[in-house]
Amino acid sequence: MHKLEWPKIAGMNRFDGLDPARTALIVVDLQVGFVEEGYPGYGPHVRDILPNVNRLAAALRAAGGLVVHTRHTTLDDPVRGPPPWQKNRPDMQAYFASLEPGAPGHALHPALDVAGEDVVIDKVRYSAFLPISSPLDEILRTRNIDTVIITGTVTNICCESSARDAEMMGYRVFFVADATAAISDDQHNATLAIMTMVFADVRLTDDMIALIGASSQSAARRAG
Repeated sequence: MHKLEWPKIAGMNRFDGLDPARTALIVVDLQVGFVEEGYPGYGPHVRDILPNVNRLAAALRAAGGLVVHTRHTTLDDPVRGPPPWQKNRPDMQAYFASLEPGAPGHALHPALDVAGEDVVIDKVRYSAFLPISSPLDEILRTRNIDTVIITGTVTNICCESSARDAEMMGYRVFFVADATAAISDDQHNATLAIMTMVFADVRLTDDMIALIGASSQSAARRAG
């Protein structure tokens, strides 16, 4: 697990609660190719976060929220595939090949808790919120979701890109410090600091689960 050292400052985004029915847990790219050693995209901290992601998913499902799993996907498509200047680099070819549909590395990791009511989508850019990347924004807006909780990997690439775009598109964004994973502690903590300042409310898993539970109880009291 990462050694967490991000500055816990009062940033632009600090939320007192959430509406579980209008909240989605975004589980970014917890695929075999990022979890298992031997794959080009392997991250040494990714396996560590799987239990926390599963706990968050269970808590939000129980409260009536949505869980969305993304799979980073390499397409052989001149528009939606990786930029040729990147895909054709010799040192990147094995990485992109491991994330092609049907490749073993593309599948969601078996230790990830994926329920029947969860949504699974492919994305072709680092950010899941770009229209060219995936249908995520349309899916969430159709369900009247205004809040997202970012988890998964890689912290400073796909998770950060998705969180930035979500905030700029008007979503309330939570970013879970011990349910995201990067290659190094320095990279991970740098993103957490950036998220705290501008883009997201950065929380730990236990704090996030407590907030979901408290918000769910408040909603139940109002309904009763």
